Parts: sequence; structure tokens; C-alpha cells
Amino acid sequence: MVKSMKMPVGYHKHCDKCYNVHCQVPAQTSVSCIVVKCHKNCGASLHMCKQEEHQLLCPNEIVPCLNVYYGCPLTMLRHRLAKHLEVCPASLVCCSQEWNRWPISESDLTFYRNVSENPVVNTEENLDVAMAHRDQEQLFQSIKMKNIFPELILEDSAVQNIAAGINSPADNACCSVDSGEYTENGSAKLDEELSQEERDTLAKCTDVTSIQNYSSWEKIFNKEKEGCKQTIKNLNKGEKGKEKEDQESSKSQKELHQGGECPVTARTMDGATGLAPWQDGVLERLGKEVNIAEYNMYLVHNGVMLINFGQLAACTPREKDFVYGSLEPIEVKSVRTFNVPTSYRAKRNHLKDPSRKAQTTHQSVDTSDLGISIEDLPKCEEVSTTLLCSLEKELKGHSISESVSTDGLYTDIGTQTYIFSSAPFKQDASLADVIAGKPCRLYLYIEAESVTRRHNKTSSAFSYMCGHYFRRDEYCFHFKNVHSDIQASLNGWFQQRCPLAYLGCTFTQMRFHPTGQEAIVKFSKDGSTLVLQPKANSSLCAGGKTFSPKRNDAQNLDPLSSLPLEIIQHIAGYLDSFTLSQLSQVSHLLREVCATLLQERGMVSLKWEKKKHSSEGSSWICQKKVWKFSSQFSSVDRWSFSDTPSMSNHLGTCSFYQREDRTEPVALPCLGEVRDKHGKLKHKR
Repeated sequence: MVKSMKMPVGYHKHCDKCYNVHCQVPAQTSVSCIVVKCHKNCGASLHMCKQEEHQLLCPNEIVPCLNVYYGCPLTMLRHRLAKHLEVCPASLVCCSQEWNRWPISESDLTFYRNVSENPVVNTEENLDVAMAHRDQEQLFQSIKMKNIFPELILEDSAVQNIAAGINSPADNACCSVDSGEYTENGSAKLDEELSQEERDTLAKCTDVTSIQNYSSWEKIFNKEKEGCKQTIKNLNKGEKGKEKEDQESSKSQKELHQGGECPVTARTMDGATGLAPWQDGVLERLGKEVNIAEYNMYLVHNGVMLINFGQLAACTPREKDFVYGSLEPIEVKSVRTFNVPTSYRAKRNHLKDPSRKAQTTHQSVDTSDLGISIEDLPKCEEVSTTLLCSLEKELKGHSISESVSTDGLYTDIGTQTYIFSSAPFKQDASLADVIAGKPCRLYLYIEAESVTRRHNKTSSAFSYMCGHYFRRDEYCFHFKNVHSDIQASLNGWFQQRCPLAYLGCTFTQMRFHPTGQEAIVKFSKDGSTLVLQPKANSSLCAGGKTFSPKRNDAQNLDPLSSLPLEIIQHIAGYLDSFTLSQLSQVSHLLREVCATLLQERGMVSLKWEKKKHSSEGSSWICQKKVWKFSSQFSSVDRWSFSDTPSMSNHLGTCSFYQREDRTEPVALPCLGEVRDKHGKLKHKR
């Protein structure tokens, strides 16, 4: 019998399928209930038993934000969720704008040397130089020396001890394995030479080649071990079954002999009939019974077991090796040994004179052939050499130490040796760590190349990405003002440099400012982005007292903190996100004021932390929620020309503008033609 399904409390059979707003079915306890309206005044009419279900759909129900699991703490009516996503502090967008930079060439060193040595140029107002320095710092931190110069990296302490002749017990155990004698079947004689303590030390030794593959190898060996155990079990069962079959056959043979009949069986002379890998003569029987395709498939699936049971040789014995007999030598035809036919007549411009050909020899060339000691060899510069090796395929079209096959017989193998004064390098050393503490100049061009979606990333120089996070309502203004208006037109339009910059002049001036306000565009090193700084009136700063951010008493207040709290909050409401982030670092009071605007103007993100478990695995957990302001400045709709003087005014005083006065007459090419024409006319007359 089928048991009746138990209905939930408050379930009505009629209400489950009724969608009529004007339902007139009388209310009964087990059939239906009355029709009511939503108490949130959304206009919906429904049976009373569906009110709990309606709360999941009611547009006037108060619900948390869709990004509640990403840090947004706000709650609102359901019909406002879509509108809230535009300004949600947890709905963030990462700017993916990319650009390329190339390392400078040797012909442009004058300008970049002056830019690096002149401290006035390295200010925040020189946008192209400041952004190039920012990209260069990121590049130097990303270049790992072990990926480019693995031969110049410091070895581990264990390897250094071995090289110095100082061996630990584990090293001695490892060395004893290498120096141990081996028997004919390949097993080392360690039982007689190593004690139990040395064996334990050897088992714990981590100085073994490819130790990182131990887990994978262990799984493979365990599977092979289980297979061998199963094979032994099958062999034992086969031997027992064979004994039983022998007993039964002997009994039947006796009965047949007593009856005078001749025994006829399907067995061969050796008594083996199966096709298992451990049975003798399996390959001979298999070759007679199956075709070549099935025979090869059998070898593929059972090759390891056939070798283990001695049915198949692991390698060809020496006595069975193929020995060449009397063979006729065949001349190898290659590019160098090929003789040009006598009927061929090459053109003179394509045929080189063999008498003038330089004599070449095939030999290896090393730095020792120079006759100079290693100490006297010139040292390489770390940055230039590292950048060249990073881009050797892009700049040169091939690797510097590339092996080139000239023909089928000869191969040119080239190696490049680098000697640095700071070598050897640490294991995790980057290029920034190598040049730390040294005066670093600019090694990248100040001109940046934009990257499009059709750009081939494999052939790019050094690619950079903006990578800043913004609220969804701020991203459009960031991309328009920073990347489209400023960065795309920085060289020559938004910022103008002296025409004699190729000679070394570092003069520059800004040509635009936001329409309607006096402000300048600067580069912030703290935020690593472009910002807009209004020009403050000098009268506001005159006579002001200096203050320290680390104040311990109320008398050392900054001018803004001395204002009433209501006025400070009102002023902070007009500031952009970047200004709020800077204002929050002035004092504790201003930090608390800026914190009240985080939900309205800030953004929240999750900080993840990797946690290792007691077992081998690990997982990521959310450590905390981080609230901060973005680096977006006030949006600029239009730009206007600034009241900057013309560049010709600078050329009048530019030290690189050197006039060369010519007093001697110079004959123009056109005058010579006119003189010849006049001479011909006179000659005709």
C-alpha cells in the first residue's frame, strides 16, 4: 500500500493552484483561506497562506544588497537593488588599460642622462618622466635575475657545503649511495656498508635531484606494487589450479589406460595453453593464434608485466646486436659538399670571387683566447644587460646565444658570458634589489605606445596595466580623463617639450587646464596615478603656522581641524575620492570625518589570506573587509588652453639653442644650373 504524503502546516489544496484575485471560494480549514492584500502595499492580492512565499518576491520588502557577501552592508527595498548597483561600494571595476615602453637606445643617452641628473626635472609636474619612472620601478621589481642569469645565482647552503668539502651526515649518506657497488641485478650493496642510523638519515635527506616529484613517483610505485601483489596471488591460484588439473588428468589417463583408449588432449607438449603474461611461451602461442594488430596491442597493455616475468627482454642483448657487414660508402651531399654543374653559369653580381673569400676554420672560441685574465675583463652594467637579455628576441630577432644550423653537418653554437660587479645574486633577487642603493637613471622611453586588442602580446616590449580599482560610477570618468584626455595626448599636445630635447634640453610646460577652475595635473607617487591639484591662493597660505601630523596636544592642530565639526563635514562632502584619501591621513579627527563618507563615497574589498591545514591541502579565507577611497579626482568635462608663454620665448634663452652665423657666400644648387644655361645661350649667340 502507498502511504499518503503528509502535507505541510497551512497547506491548502485550492490555494496552491489559485491565481484569481477575486476568488470567491469560501474559506475552509483544509481546502482554502481568505484573499488578502500585501501588507507592504505593493498592490498584490493573494491567499493568506502565501504571504511567506510572497516575501521572496515583494518589491517593497527590505533586503540586503546583492553584493552583501562582497562587503556591502546596506539594506534597501527590493525594487531599488538595480539602481543601487551603480553606486554600490562593493561593485568595483579594475581598469585594464595597457601600454608598452621600450628601453632607450644608445643614441638618446644625452637627454635621459640630463633628466636623471637634474633634480628639478624629477618633479610631479613632469608627467611623462614621472610615469616612466613609475613603470620602470614596476618593471625592475618584476624581473627576476634567476630567470635570466641562472648561472649567476647563489647556490643553496647544502650545495655550497658540498662544494667546500664539508658534508653533513645526510650528505655522507647520499655520497655513499653514489659510491656504492652494484651487483649484477642492479641492487646496491648498502646493507653491509650503511648502518641503521645512516639509512634513516638517507631517508630524510632532501638534497636529492627532482625531490619535488617524489609524491608523483610514490603513487606510481604504489600502483606497481599493488599490481605485483595481485600477480603473485594469481600465480598462487594458478599453481593450485594446475595441481588439481594434473591430478584429474592423471586419474582420467589411468581410467583410459585401463579401458584401452588413447588419450587425446588439447594441451601442447609443455602443458601450457593460457595467454597470461606469466605463462611460458605466451608470445609464441600469441603469434600463431592472433593477427599482428592484436599482437601489438597485447604488447602495449602487458609490456611491463612481460618484462617483469622474463617473457620479454628489456633491451637487446649485446650478442644479438645488428652488425654491419660489407657496405659500400655513400657520399653525403650537403650545401658545402655539393658541386655546381659545369653547365650552370651564375650572374656576376650573385657570384662571389673565391680568391677574395676570407679563410675560415672550424674551432671553438672562448674568452681565454683574448689573453686577458678574468679580473681584467670589462664588467657589464646590470640594468642595460638585463633589459637587453629580456628583449633579445624582440630587439635582435633571435636569442643572443642561439645555435644556428648552417647545413646538415655543421652547427654554430654561441654562448654569451656576462660579468657583473654585484654577482652572484640571491635566489629571489629582482633587478630592483640588485640596483638598490645606487643612483638609478631612466632606462625607458618617456613615450608610451598604446596597446589594442589586435596587438600581438608575444611581440610587445614591456607591457603595463593600470590596475587601479574604482567604483562603477567612477570608472567612466577615470578612463576618459586619465587615459583618453591626458595619457593618450601627453607627448607634444597636453604637455609640450622643447624642440631641442634631442640635444638634452629638459624644459617642459603644460598647455591645458580644466575649464572653469585653475588647477594643474600632477603625478602622485603615493597613489601612483595622475591627480588634479587646484591652485590655492597665496594669501591663504601666508602667515600660516607650521604643524606636525604627529600631534600630542590640542595646540598643535592643523588649520582645518580647528573648525567646528559640522563645517568640516560639510567641506568634506564636496571633495573627490583622492582628496578624501589624502585628507584622512592628516589627523585622527579628519580621519573620523572621512570615515563617515565611506559607505557613500568609498569602496570595500575583501582581503584574502591563505591558510594551511594540518594535512597537505590549503585554502583561502577572508581575513577582513578593507574600506578605502579610490584615486579618482574630480571629473573634467572640458579642457582649456592655459596662459603659458610660447615656446619661442624659451628658445631665446635655451642653452642648447646655439646659432651659427655664416658670412661666407654659399652657392646654391639651382644657381649652378642657371649659370650653365646662361653660358650655353652666350655660346650660341
